[in-house]
Amino acid sequence: MDLSNLRPADGAKQSNNFRRGRGHGSGNGKTAGKGHKGQKARSGGTRPGFEGGQMPLYRRIPKRGFTNRNSKTIVGINVSALEVFDNDAVVSVDTLIEKGIVKNPRDGVKILGNGELTKKLTVQANAFSAGAAAKIEALGGKVEVI
Repeated sequence: MDLSNLRPADGAKQSNNFRRGRGHGSGNGKTAGKGHKGQKARSGGTRPGFEGGQMPLYRRIPKRGFTNRNSKTIVGINVSALEVFDNDAVVSVDTLIEKGIVKNPRDGVKILGNGELTKKLTVQANAFSAGAAAKIEALGGKVEVI
């Protein structure tokens, strides 16, 4: 390494990093782009969400219930939706996305027992209802919990 190879670290240099308050010739002297007086010209500013003493929006809106941080969003797919697959096919979450049955798997996919199934399939999913597992296995298929 020598002086010709030196350069700042990635992310250290910012494009909007021009020098403020360095005289009229710089185009950004005197008030340094802050205008004249007022709250925004001074250091400190206000916290996010402050509305100048008016009751802020996050306090005006009614609050009801709570959101459970540990809840999971499970996508339910009925057995009848698996009819699009060929006999002896392996059905996984990825193949369900490819066929357009599931758009966003979220926290998991559960196979539900609504509808009829006529094909022998190996189904791999996060969860199965008892009825869905019975219908898949009755035709000689396999149920695999991921």
